[in-house]
Amino acid sequence: MPTYPDPPVTFVRGAGSRLWDDSGKRYLDFLSGLAVTSLGHCHPVVAAALAAQARRLLHVSNLFATTIGSEVAATLDRLVGGGGQVFFCNSGAEANECAIKLARKWGGHGRYVVASAYGSFHGRTLATLHATGQPSKHEAFQPLPEGFRHVAWNDVAALEGALDPSVAAVLLEPVQGEGGIQVASEEYFRGVRRLCDERGILFMVDEVQTGLGRTGEWFGFQHFAVQPDVVTVAKALGNGVPIGACWARREVAAAFEPGDHATTYGGQPLAAAAARAVLAVMEMEDVPVRAAAAGHRLREGLRALPGVREVRGLGLLLAAELDGPRAGAVAAAALEAGLVVNALTPSALRLAPSLLVTDNQIDEGLGLLAEALATA
Repeated sequence: MPTYPDPPVTFVRGAGSRLWDDSGKRYLDFLSGLAVTSLGHCHPVVAAALAAQARRLLHVSNLFATTIGSEVAATLDRLVGGGGQVFFCNSGAEANECAIKLARKWGGHGRYVVASAYGSFHGRTLATLHATGQPSKHEAFQPLPEGFRHVAWNDVAALEGALDPSVAAVLLEPVQGEGGIQVASEEYFRGVRRLCDERGILFMVDEVQTGLGRTGEWFGFQHFAVQPDVVTVAKALGNGVPIGACWARREVAAAFEPGDHATTYGGQPLAAAAARAVLAVMEMEDVPVRAAAAGHRLREGLRALPGVREVRGLGLLLAAELDGPRAGAVAAAALEAGLVVNALTPSALRLAPSLLVTDNQIDEGLGLLAEALATA
């Protein structure tokens, strides 16, 4: 169906930070499938885990137990901060759907509203689309489900004014990804945590794009010295294999009872095997430290490029704000030169390389982008 523009390139192979198209041309990937392949393409440990699991057990349904999911859940719980439980699903949108349903069940009848920020992005299902604070995306699909309220981003006072007794939860990204790589302030996240504590409201953090090392911490909220009640993850968790997860404090997760929420494929052995391998490699490589160091090198290099007016972001989730509305043309020129980035807004490029990207690859990418900026 025509839900995407016609693709400019057909990729057929990947290895690490490299991609090859169907004509044999090689590219340097600084997008990682929209922050998904955080260990690079076809990481050998993940590939081996998938191959082994495919020969052992693929699926039995969640009516029965398997061994891998509980291991992945325990690792996620430890990395988030402990004291929680995990629901596995297939995507970030589904993880956020789980969070929204959990908030409604926890809040009870009459307390169902989820407050989120303008500029946010939380998914494409009907509920997560309405949680997304981009009204232009709503109009074609009205009427959308009730129970969502949007407030100004990074504005504690605006949020406080919206928290009436019908609000069950606040849902925020630590860095607004599709909204232009807009970083929350520590004061904002700490203020939101204070308001939620005072009002008895859940603080839910969408870490679908920011989670698992990309920002220079395991999770973006960890930059701000707060602990959420609910955290959603996906993208990097499977390194390309579809898997998502919703973590919640144990006493919040207890609002769900058997039959309240479910999924056929969530946490199935193949996806869970990929996630277990991904997390093991991430911990072995200490990817938050790597992302912080590589992100600093990339940020400083971007700032030095003619035509780049500003650089935003954390770790290896960066936006290069250009000197005019030419991001689409620059991204196309970069692709022609052999560098994969994307136009996030008319004037900003998104860069999200593998967390295992090397210094030489960063320097190579900066050279290719300089070429694109000069020719576009």
